[in-house]
Amino acid sequence: MGLKITGMPFVGYPVSDMKQARNFYEGILGLTPSSIDHEIPEMPGKYWVEYPVGSHTLAISNAWEPSHQSGPSIALEVEHFEDAIEHLKRSGVNILAECIETGGCRIALIEDQDGNGITIHKLK
Repeated sequence: MGLKITGMPFVGYPVSDMKQARNFYEGILGLTPSSIDHEIPEMPGKYWVEYPVGSHTLAISNAWEPSHQSGPSIALEVEHFEDAIEHLKRSGVNILAECIETGGCRIALIEDQDGNGITIHKLK
């Protein structure tokens, strides 16, 4: 019998500086950490923070190094696309593509301070 995948408990992003990362994910994106927000006991100086996003979880950690190259990407659904883009601009976020129109949605491509890709998404 082969491997049977039963779910996806989280998407994890590596970050180099937890303070900067938390400012980005909490201060700019407005995410609220869950109760899983701690130093990893077996790895002094390494931290793990999880953010609930709808029915999913986004985790950030300095337990492994960002590659600063293409890697995983998460799409975050926003309530008001234009307002979200203006907020990101005012916050100095690196916007790779401000507005891509598709048949079913509008997306913007941004990245955090470590080059992790994030898609801002709004269904039409």
